Amino acid sequence: MDERDDEPRNPAAGGEAEDKDVDAPVGVYIVDDHALFRTGVRAELASFEERVRVLGEAGSVAEAVAGIEHLRPAVVLLDVHMPDGGGAEVLRRVRERGVAAVFLALSVSDAAEDVITVIRGGARGYVTKTISGRELADAIRRVAAGDAVFSPRLAGFVLDAFSQGPDSARVSDPELDQLTRRERDVLRLLARGYSYREIGSELFISVKTVETHVSSVLRKTQLSNRYELSKWASDRRLV
Repeated sequence: MDERDDEPRNPAAGGEAEDKDVDAPVGVYIVDDHALFRTGVRAELASFEERVRVLGEAGSVAEAVAGIEHLRPAVVLLDVHMPDGGGAEVLRRVRERGVAAVFLALSVSDAAEDVITVIRGGARGYVTKTISGRELADAIRRVAAGDAVFSPRLAGFVLDAFSQGPDSARVSDPELDQLTRRERDVLRLLARGYSYREIGSELFISVKTVETHVSSVLRKTQLSNRYELSKWASDRRLV
């Protein structure tokens, strides 16, 4: 008998298809550069341990790739924006190593270009950080089973982009292009009516930093106030 037959198996890890138990909890690895957010996700998913189990977490691209390769989770919850390359870089490096894992993007951003970038990189779904713990556990189980998971609005971005061809995911907008990703995140929340304090809490930045980003956006767009910014963002489908 092969010695490997006596080795204990981890039902929460990815593994081969014949080893999977549909009733076993799905092994999850969390990738996000904000430690506080990772702690929050762990706490939310802890209520659903019979369905999902957090195997580990990482706050950088290099740490994420090493952890995924070592732990072989079934599903990776992947932040889109990180200082050292973001979700797209994690996807690229993990694919290069031939590691089989399903990626579910979990981001504050619901911008079309962010959604399309990670889906083209190989992610199986994309949900935003407004999702509840129960909904997130359901999304994890679904992508692990082979489903693609998006909110209706985000699914529309993907359908539009892929139905119109590989070059249609993003139409150039010089005014929008001059904004940084973080400025777009702040603008999106501002246009939805969030206060500076609420924006800071959502993006894990200080109120002072929010004010700095808003001032920069106003200067770059040559607009005067948040009401003009809201209309400007709505016209570009950022809201």
